[in-house]
Amino acid sequence: MLQVNIPQTNDGSLSPDSVRLVNGTSLCSGRLEVKSEQSWSSVCEADFDQQDAEVVCRELSCGAPSVLRGALYGEVEAPMWTKEFQCGGHESALLDCGRSDSARSTCSPGKAVGLTCSEPVRLVGGASRCAGTLEVKRPEWRPVEDSDWTLKEAAAVCRVLDCGSAVSTGSRNEASRRSVWRIDSDCVHSGSALRECASSYSSSSIVELTCSDSVRLVNGTSLCSGRLEVKSEQSWSSVCEADFDQQDAEVVCRELGCGAPSVLQGALYGEVEAPMWTKEFQCGGHESALLDCGRSDSARSTCSPGKAVGLTCSEPQSIRLVGGASRCAGTLEVKQSEWRPVRDFYWTLKAAAAACRDLDCGSAVSTGSRNEASDRSVWRIRSDCVHSGSALRECASSYSSSSIVELTCSDSVRLVNGTSLCSGRLEVKSEQSWSSVCEADFDQQDAEVVCRELSCGAPSVLRGALYGEVEAPMWTKEFQCGGHESALLDCGRSDSARSTCSPGKAVGLTCSEPVRLVGGASRCAGTLEVKRIEWRPVWDSDWTLKEAAAACRDLDCGSAVSTGSRNEASYRSVWSISPYCVQSGSALRDCAVSLPFSSSSIVELTCSGKSISDIIYDSNIFLPLSQ
Repeated sequence: MLQVNIPQTNDGSLSPDSVRLVNGTSLCSGRLEVKSEQSWSSVCEADFDQQDAEVVCRELSCGAPSVLRGALYGEVEAPMWTKEFQCGGHESALLDCGRSDSARSTCSPGKAVGLTCSEPVRLVGGASRCAGTLEVKRPEWRPVEDSDWTLKEAAAVCRVLDCGSAVSTGSRNEASRRSVWRIDSDCVHSGSALRECASSYSSSSIVELTCSDSVRLVNGTSLCSGRLEVKSEQSWSSVCEADFDQQDAEVVCRELGCGAPSVLQGALYGEVEAPMWTKEFQCGGHESALLDCGRSDSARSTCSPGKAVGLTCSEPQSIRLVGGASRCAGTLEVKQSEWRPVRDFYWTLKAAAAACRDLDCGSAVSTGSRNEASDRSVWRIRSDCVHSGSALRECASSYSSSSIVELTCSDSVRLVNGTSLCSGRLEVKSEQSWSSVCEADFDQQDAEVVCRELSCGAPSVLRGALYGEVEAPMWTKEFQCGGHESALLDCGRSDSARSTCSPGKAVGLTCSEPVRLVGGASRCAGTLEVKRIEWRPVWDSDWTLKEAAAACRDLDCGSAVSTGSRNEASYRSVWSISPYCVQSGSALRDCAVSLPFSSSSIVELTCSGKSISDIIYDSNIFLPLSQ
């Protein structure tokens, strides 16, 4: 927690820590307490006014007071402060103010001062108060360094400034380094105020930020969805469906830097009490901002419950793969005001799967890196942000690197709803739409082709409804693979003999994980290797029994018994395993990272060897691969 230094009074006789706000949501909010003679007392509303509040907020290095009301932050027992403050508003400390005996004899319950000061955050040098260079005060104003600064952090700033949604974030390089604040993104995501998450740093790379000024989408699943609110005269109002149409939605989506509107329906993102917007929008659809549109008095007198506008804009075209053999392979680029490639630092197949999904390609097959001759501006993607379900552009922060992500997605097959990238309900793409496949039209040889196409191991389970039932569409052809083909759509096909597919008969496929232990006394001991296009050993950095347990699970080899390292005579290409990814329950291959360097230090692993399949075998029970 930040240490806030409170100045002494002019005669130097008072403790520097003489005011505080307790039980608040940040260091700039809470129930006011004043210290005198080594004890803390709450203050009664009757003895405190707006000018007194201005002094307290200044003393705590916060912004101006925004809310002053009793019992906001919990009720309190005595002691209560027995003086009335008489500040002029210019004083640097509350105990510098004049005081007189209070006219009250008691303080009613619920009347202890609760104070909210605005957060000391601002945007300067932009076209409006909602755009420009981000600065934070603690106790001096400084700009913010752009390291790991994403649209998710930007959204927190826009919210604090009472602006709308985050539209874009970028960086500005100054001629020389200066004192800046570095913001801890994990701290911001936990709900803490920006000032509480700032640490002192020196940099020449500064955050530039643009928020929408007068519209926002709230309670949505991304920055491009939510209940629409419009700002007028410093207050936000929801909009009634009757006063809003498709052309109005087009303007809002454009203003927020999103794609075209895809869903416009009331109560999608929670119901709302009044206030409601009282005008009808009359946009042509070409305007750059909603408040540029014409407006007329609404024909309605009320807005029925469930009729507040809920809007979903499509994600903007903010991701692409370039220079590959198809639109589903190549160098990964993300757009956030401009197109840039993505740095390959700790880029896993799990993160790659999100990119493939956003591109409407199939499953992630491989990811690697390409080293360029010199550093250039790139995006760094926070894997924890992507794993939380956010869009790639929301997780991108500005960076400089020469190491660039190369990515291959399967073009026309994918496994969905599985426990890893090598399991799930099979879907096939044709004419830009995905269809499930009926068991009757798919066999073991077809499964071998799919598993190979996805760079997984051999098929281990093939059974309907393993990964959830599905509505139509269903694939209408029967596959006739020989088992040697490199892609499912290279196989022969014929019209299906069936007219319908019974419920529970959509193909669910589990391919084995491409993980092995080599050189040991059994298949459950030895040097750990993972395959992602090619077999490589695993680097032993940060390798614990937790990661080892995941390897034993993938190998169907029981529990992890021991893990160690072996130093080879020379360096070679290895995989690094992301601990965060593995500990979330993902398969090893999904968490493997291609390193920009080689290593000679390799993981050795021993599993117990007693797995569920061993126990079944020992009991003379045999379960064949089912269809």
